[in-house]
Amino acid sequence: MKADSLANKVYSEIRRKILSNQLVAGTRLKEDLWAKKMEVNRIAVREALTRLQGEQLVVFGEKGGYFVKSLTASDIREMREIREILELGAIRLAIQKIDDQQITKLEAICDDFSAMVERGYLSGALEADMKFHETLIDSAGNSKLMDIYQISNIPLFHQKIGKTQMHMDDYEQTDMEHRQLVKALKNKDLQLAQDTLTKHLIRGEVSSIDID
Repeated sequence: MKADSLANKVYSEIRRKILSNQLVAGTRLKEDLWAKKMEVNRIAVREALTRLQGEQLVVFGEKGGYFVKSLTASDIREMREIREILELGAIRLAIQKIDDQQITKLEAICDDFSAMVERGYLSGALEADMKFHETLIDSAGNSKLMDIYQISNIPLFHQKIGKTQMHMDDYEQTDMEHRQLVKALKNKDLQLAQDTLTKHLIRGEVSSIDID
């Protein structure tokens, strides 16, 4: 396998684990351990970690080494603002061009989210949450928007999920908001879609800050 493919393999796996909270804030990402785990060389791991650092998912420690980034209240607020700008823009585009196949895909993701929560598989629910928002962006049909989103999308629940596992009402509220958003897109109700998304993201920001 080519060097860039190996680095991408490591990048994708670490990124997935960070965003599903399987690697929590402050976790050290040791190059030798990841090289062994992924069966690649340390150069590939270093390239992957450098890329993740560029996305601000990991940071380089004062004494060396890479760590999963911890988020401040300011970080969370700024990420919510970025997501709001990008996702509201995506909705305005999507509502003009979204088709039945894309609506069905979003509904299926909602069903996956519900099933994960019911089974207590909360990291899986978070992955479904991420997938929902990425699919929403994709529905806009703008590849440049997707490129920007992928390097900016650090989910607000990235640090939150491990601390809120006992609060099922949060997951139920997320499910309801996702489904209401899909319904609004299906009915081409732009105002409802925008109001629902804004409320959804602000609630995530407030919840994330409240638990710190």
